[in-house]
Amino acid sequence: MPPEHASPPAQVAPVPQEVTGQPRRVVVGSLAWRQTFAALRHRNFRLFFAGQLISLTGTWMQNTAQSWLVYQLTGSKLLLGVVAAVGSAPMLFFSLWGGSVADRHSKRAVVLWTQTGMMALAFVFAALVWTGRVQPWHILVLAALGGVAMAFDMPARQAFMVEMTSRADLMNAVSLNSSIVNGARVVGPSVAGFLMAQAGMAMCFFLNGLSFLAVIAGLLLMRLPRFVPSPEPASAWEHALDGFKYVARHRRVRILLLLFGVVGIFGWSYSVLLPAFATDVLRVGESQYGALLSANGIGALLGALTVATFGHRIRPRYLVLGGLALFSAMLLLLALTRSYSLALACLLVGGWGMLIYFSTTNTVIQTSVADNMRGRVMGIWALVFGGMTPLGGMEAGTLAHYFGVSRTIAVGAVVCGAAAFITWWVVRRTPPEWMKKEE
Repeated sequence: MPPEHASPPAQVAPVPQEVTGQPRRVVVGSLAWRQTFAALRHRNFRLFFAGQLISLTGTWMQNTAQSWLVYQLTGSKLLLGVVAAVGSAPMLFFSLWGGSVADRHSKRAVVLWTQTGMMALAFVFAALVWTGRVQPWHILVLAALGGVAMAFDMPARQAFMVEMTSRADLMNAVSLNSSIVNGARVVGPSVAGFLMAQAGMAMCFFLNGLSFLAVIAGLLLMRLPRFVPSPEPASAWEHALDGFKYVARHRRVRILLLLFGVVGIFGWSYSVLLPAFATDVLRVGESQYGALLSANGIGALLGALTVATFGHRIRPRYLVLGGLALFSAMLLLLALTRSYSLALACLLVGGWGMLIYFSTTNTVIQTSVADNMRGRVMGIWALVFGGMTPLGGMEAGTLAHYFGVSRTIAVGAVVCGAAAFITWWVVRRTPPEWMKKEE
């Protein structure tokens, strides 16, 4: 006899089979907060969630301080874009290899190595700033090394989600992972703004280094089945390129990755210009700059939770294209305003739309691919993300140098809005449900 207060069994609905023929299921039914946080019932994911929240808070503290440091050292808008490009460019060269490594080795081990490497880089950065010896070339070198670590970390960490939870909770786990990143965006910039004003920039880098201990401890405490390595491929290069062949056969994934690339160049590059926008357009200081990033993070956190709660009830195309359209509209309004209060509102609402778009895109891609291909497909996702971000940083920095920050942000908003409209026009003739299996 079941316990008196046992909860009713979860209702499930079929999600299209992958190419292996293995059925997929996602939780549906009555809306409840327990549904929003369903993936947290898994012990391994709880450890990951807590560790990442602490570690990523430190990462956003460092990102905030690093951008401010670059602009204070050089006063160059162009160099802001260059640093962003250098930090992301390694993903252009190593993310395919990273995806292949994730499919052939223990994902936990890969993430442990990458997180340890990034911790060491944070401590080196802290020492350079603390001693007053930091130079722009130091920032460029450390940013590049961090990008190499991220090229291996991102595919493995994304593909690790299903191993920490279950296939039924994968959609929820992906959305909650986005909420981790953006919960950290709320806290990190605010703390960084306070620390820069009160204790100096070096403390931001030092605390970021310490924060990696939380995620490393969480990974070590996880209880996972013994990893059984797959047979070594005849060619590591062909193994990595198999991901492209797989994506080429799936129209939905191709469309999502193409749109992701456009947004990577023209949309997310606004963040590269925020230090200059805060200083030159809004004429505010460190604390207000941190608050701008936090407002963007609050909106993004709400967007991730929106997808976690309502994602299974709304057609993915509405979430993807509606979120992107809202983000584009808020970016255009941000470019036109000179009011600090209105800028806060634009970044908050824009962050909400951005994460509805981003989290849904990530979820649809992950739930559309075979398990044995997930690492390589997420390697391509990281390649698009990493390849377009440096281009976007260079594009934003160059345009801002010649035409101003506000006009550059406006151009990005118009391009992203046009891309959303074109994508809607392309997909409106497809079956109404994006999750429909493709033959």
